[in-house]
Amino acid sequence: MRKLALSDEILLSIEKPERYIGNEVNMVRKNPSDVDIRFCMCFPDVYEIGMSHLGIQILYDMFNRREDVYCERVYSPWKDLDKVMRENNIPLFAIESQDSIKDFDFLGITLQYEMCYTNVLQVIDLSGIPIMASDRTDDDPIVIGGGPCVYNPEPLSDFFDIFYIGEGETQYYRLFDLYKEHKKNGGSRKEFLELAAEVPGMYVPAFYDVDYNSDGTIKSFIPNNRHAQEKIVKQLVVDMSSTDFDAEYNYYPQKPLVPFIKATQDRVVLEIQRGCIRGCRFCQAGMVYRPVRERNVEFLKELAYRMLHSTGHEEISLSSLSSSDYSKLEELVNYLIDEFHGNGVNISLPSLRIDSFSLDVMSKVQDIRKSSLTFAPEAGSQRLRNVINKGLTEDVILNGASLAFEGGWNRVKLYFMLGLPTETEEDIKGIAELCEKIAEVYYSIPKDQRNGKVQITASSSFFIPKPFTPFQWASMCTKEQFLDKARIVNTRMKEMLNKKSIKYNWHEADVSEMEGLLARGDRKVAKTVLKAYELGCLYDAWSDSFDNDKWRKAIEDTNIDMDFYISRERNVDEIMPWDFIDIGVTKSFLIKEWENAKNELVTPNCRMKCNGCGAAAFGGGVCFEN
Repeated sequence: MRKLALSDEILLSIEKPERYIGNEVNMVRKNPSDVDIRFCMCFPDVYEIGMSHLGIQILYDMFNRREDVYCERVYSPWKDLDKVMRENNIPLFAIESQDSIKDFDFLGITLQYEMCYTNVLQVIDLSGIPIMASDRTDDDPIVIGGGPCVYNPEPLSDFFDIFYIGEGETQYYRLFDLYKEHKKNGGSRKEFLELAAEVPGMYVPAFYDVDYNSDGTIKSFIPNNRHAQEKIVKQLVVDMSSTDFDAEYNYYPQKPLVPFIKATQDRVVLEIQRGCIRGCRFCQAGMVYRPVRERNVEFLKELAYRMLHSTGHEEISLSSLSSSDYSKLEELVNYLIDEFHGNGVNISLPSLRIDSFSLDVMSKVQDIRKSSLTFAPEAGSQRLRNVINKGLTEDVILNGASLAFEGGWNRVKLYFMLGLPTETEEDIKGIAELCEKIAEVYYSIPKDQRNGKVQITASSSFFIPKPFTPFQWASMCTKEQFLDKARIVNTRMKEMLNKKSIKYNWHEADVSEMEGLLARGDRKVAKTVLKAYELGCLYDAWSDSFDNDKWRKAIEDTNIDMDFYISRERNVDEIMPWDFIDIGVTKSFLIKEWENAKNELVTPNCRMKCNGCGAAAFGGGVCFEN
């Protein structure tokens, strides 16, 4: 029987001890002494959120298919256990074996959100691994980062040995083979990093030097080691259409982990495609995951059956950036309804456009009285929707609302952004005015045909210019400017005739400011992240844990100029901290889209017309459909 890393006394004294004891349904068990490589996979947030992440489930299953690899998991300890571990010198441990992470070969950390960066340092620190990569020895695990935030890894470059740029299915097995050979030959840490640096998609920050101009911008970014690549090309699975469960790169967990406590997403997840054809100019995912690649519908049907059977879940969800653009959506959804819905399995369909087909499907699988519909207009005016290339007209929005109201829905959620490039006060007020128009559509229905009062909830987040988007050169608002814009919306909401039917919420502006710094920062920002952690910042993604005063002090103590990083508009000739990464989408295309935005020009989606973004260089996906 396993010996737990935490005593019964400690487990009984902390919140949700189930987070740390493992033994979940479908957990992989191996004898650590029987494998050559031990890999600990980390999601740097609380267990319930980490267990909901599909990417880790995929890699956990993929790694453990190899007999010579044992992949285990760790999540950020909640604040109560963090305190206990520090007071009692208990090293952070993996859930499966309960062994100290310091004893592993690799610590792999997924970087999903910038506001988890202090949690990354918490995990490294509690593991007994030196926080600075330069201080690590041959006895320390290789710390490797992946996920969407690695498309600008520089604010974390001091803390990682390697960043994997792209989708994990393609190069990890090769990396493991190199490590096995290296370990057998007794090579040094640096020698392995040199081997890794030659693998496509692997970025070793220590092998690059950054030089700066007098104004703080980057002058040069060049390799200092002959093994390092000048450009790191993102890795992706080109062909996702195979129906063979054993085909190369067709990795997908047929027996995903099932937690004993309720996770954020407690359901079977079917990833139907990767990428998005839409080209919204604010959306990083829409650019870095190009080209769109669809999974075979027969593969998905069989996968749904196997996963439901192996987990006992009672809900199945389709995962995609834009589910409505999946070419076999109608066939797949009708199959899932016919096959499973009658057996008590709920079907969740996020990221759908509100049209007659979607509403028909949702009426079959949802309780209309309890559910709400979600629209994401992003901007209040048509002019600004054209600027951001949203591809959604007011007529489409109002027609979708009308169809929904006629179908029995009376609750609508609307998502907007404030602070978008070229935004005017008229655009801002347009958020309230669009909500009013939707309410008017509802109240135009004869009273005896309505389902009570309409409830419209509008939420606005604050625009953050992300790397590898056409808006990466845009300026970003300060906290005060963001809040001024939210007040304009709120005031205009109160002037609406149907104001009692409309509720307005907005995101925390100070968190958005910090996210902007971490999203756009260079290597100099790493010292700020470290200082914030040393001051006690942790779980910054949680509103009740975020401490703006501590972050402000960290910025002040490390002499970081916030205006330089977030407020100024960049010149298109400036070297960006992430320019050494090649995502396929070319810089010239992004510049062209930046100009189109300023001129309020709409770019057609990928299926309407190829716009020559560069993603065709990967040789697959939507670029080659016809």
